[in-house]
Amino acid sequence: MKLIYSVLFVSLLFASCKPKSESAANEAFEKNSKTVLTYLQGVQNEKIDYSSFSKDFKSLNTWFGAKDTLSLDQFKIGDRENFKNFNFKLLDSVPVFLPGVNSLTKKVDGSVRIYSTWEISAEKTDSTEAKSGRLKIYESYDFDVDGKILFQQGYGDFTGLMMYLTNK
Repeated sequence: MKLIYSVLFVSLLFASCKPKSESAANEAFEKNSKTVLTYLQGVQNEKIDYSSFSKDFKSLNTWFGAKDTLSLDQFKIGDRENFKNFNFKLLDSVPVFLPGVNSLTKKVDGSVRIYSTWEISAEKTDSTEAKSGRLKIYESYDFDVDGKILFQQGYGDFTGLMMYLTNK
């Protein structure tokens, strides 16, 4: 009987232990998810704290006909322009966060993937009516060793929504 209990205990011990690297990646994912949520709230409030971005940040620009990647300075300019013309509201109280994997090793690496739904609106002007539209977005965020956002990409029909909102 002692042998059965010993084997059972050792089996449970091994089954409950995660490799250190996976545990560290999961901890990084939890921390990085909070960074992404803070960023999304900053977009919604038009007050982004860019200190959570790496100085080497790049954003893959997935809009039709746009330059491939944006530097942090170009990204900030785009945000300012968007905030002048549009209002952003995150419709998910908490977006769906998923752990990302390293594209080469296929192992969890602390990166963050999210699905979210936004309402983006343009206010009424002298020549246009107020309009708004909903956009479902899939985004991924990679982080540097200091836990700062290093790379971001987002997929949704941004071009179609902007055409709708700005069509006079």
